[in-house]
Order: sequence, then structure tokens, then C-alpha cells
Amino acid sequence: MDLTGLVIRSQAGYLTVRTEKGDIICRMRGRLRRGRAEGDRVAVGDRVRVSWNADGSGNIEEVFPRERVLSRALSGVNYEYEQIILANPDQVLLVFSIQNPEPRLRMLDRFLVIAEREHIPAIIVANKLDLTSQAQAEEVFGVYQRIGYEVIYASARTGEGVADIRERLQGKLSTLAGPSGVGKSSLLNAVHPGLELAVGQVSQGLGKGKGRHTTQVRQLFELPGGGWVADVPGMRTLALWDIEPEELDAYFREIAPLVANCQFSDCTHSHEPGCAVQKAVHAGEIDQDRYESYLRLRFGGPPEIEEDDDEE
Repeated sequence: MDLTGLVIRSQAGYLTVRTEKGDIICRMRGRLRRGRAEGDRVAVGDRVRVSWNADGSGNIEEVFPRERVLSRALSGVNYEYEQIILANPDQVLLVFSIQNPEPRLRMLDRFLVIAEREHIPAIIVANKLDLTSQAQAEEVFGVYQRIGYEVIYASARTGEGVADIRERLQGKLSTLAGPSGVGKSSLLNAVHPGLELAVGQVSQGLGKGKGRHTTQVRQLFELPGGGWVADVPGMRTLALWDIEPEELDAYFREIAPLVANCQFSDCTHSHEPGCAVQKAVHAGEIDQDRYESYLRLRFGGPPEIEEDDDEE
């Protein structure tokens, strides 16, 4: 008997699929694994068709086309590989701390490029508001509000912003993504204590090491009242997947509307005369740090020089 369902857990080649008959632990059919993979062939968030075996296990027979995907290029390997963070997300909540650790805005800009490219609604969560003032937090993250992103200022310790996050998660397939140490687990525990995610255990990696495609547990948690939220590892690197330098200006909200006004159709917005983007930067209409993020990505600046970490 064939069933359709949602992949809610992935670990060491075993995939748990939620179906109308309950959860089924599955393996992929051999024919789906043939040839060299250029990316994760099945991931948490995928919709799949499974066959149900007599012993209660299952086999994934088909992975349905993805509507969108939150992914990155796997770093530290000598081939191109797309690592899926979450398949078919309705939205992504990008969690960055205001202090301790210092906010990694270059990584935030990379996440936003990916979200814009994949048409994934992005909400920025500025966490650990208890360590600073609202005014100081807005000095750092206010630029994102000004270009049209929703920013929730939050603290798992005081409860600030927790109700807003809970409301945004309701009824949707989401993930809280961001670097290590920013408090994603603490926020999830504050939003829905029943999830019982242990702080510091968001990713229970079975192997560590820079550049290795380590085995990790990735899981969706069902939310009371509807919706799912993905438990994904804290990230220390975010290399863009399949995004050409010349298309980057389309994924910066404040830059994209100005491109048509540049003197040259192939303007890189770095040095050319008659560049509307440079003019806006000089006039203070585009934030200097955001512009530098664009240049860094456009001309091959290195990603965050870090490695994946399990610690939250």
C-alpha cells in the first residue's frame, strides 16, 4: 500500500514520514540513490510517496517536487553539493543575538539573499534583548526594518517578543535558523515549552569536523494548534548555492530597484560611472555595511570563517 506524507526526521539514512496511518520509518529505494548526488535527495520538509511494508517499515518511492528550499553549498569538499536545511518552508525566522555573541550581520545578509532568491518570507529575530536596550538593538537591526523586513526584538529570559514569534509560527512550516550560540533552543522552549528542546542540544551531531558531511539529526516538531518548526544545527558557515555574482543585486531589496537607473546594463555597482547604486550609497540612502556585504558577495569575499557547531 502506498501512502503520501511529510518527512519529519532524518538521521543516518533513516527517514521518519508522517502519514495518515501514523509515522513510518523509511529508507530510500535504491533506484532513487543511483548516480552521484549533487545535493540531498530527500530532506526534512519533503513531501514523499512511501510503500508500507508488512513489518511496519517503509520505503520512499518518490520525492515530490519542492516548491522552495532553504539550502547552502556544503563547504570543505572538493565537489559541489547542495545541503538542504529545510525543504518547502513557508517562512524562515533568522535568529541573531544582539550581544553575546556579537551579531554576525554578514551571515544574516547571506541568509536574506537565499530567502529572496527562493521567495521565502524572512523574519529577523534579534534575540537577547535583556543584554541591552531597545534603542541600542535598533541601532544594529533597524536598517533591516527600513528596507522592509519584519524584525522581532526578543528575549527568552524576559519573554519579550515570545508571543509574536508564537503567532508567526502558527499553522506554518518554519525554521529558526542562524549561527551557533544565539539562543534558538531557548526561544523555542519559551515559545512552546512542551517541545522540551534542551538548550545546547539543538543539533545532536553524531560527528564533528570542518568540511565533513557529518551525520546529524534534523527534525520537525509539531506545534500545538497546527504548524511545524524545524530543529536544525547552529551554523558557522553559509556558502551560497547556485547563485551567480551578476544576479546578486536582485536579492538586495534596497539595491534592486536602482539597477535600471545605472548607466551601464552590466554595472557591478562598484566603480562604474553613472551608477545609481553608488550614488545612493554616497547620499546615505543605502546603508554602508549592507553595500559592503553586497560587494563582498559580488566579488567573492569569503563566507564566515567558521565550522558547524552543535552548541547552542
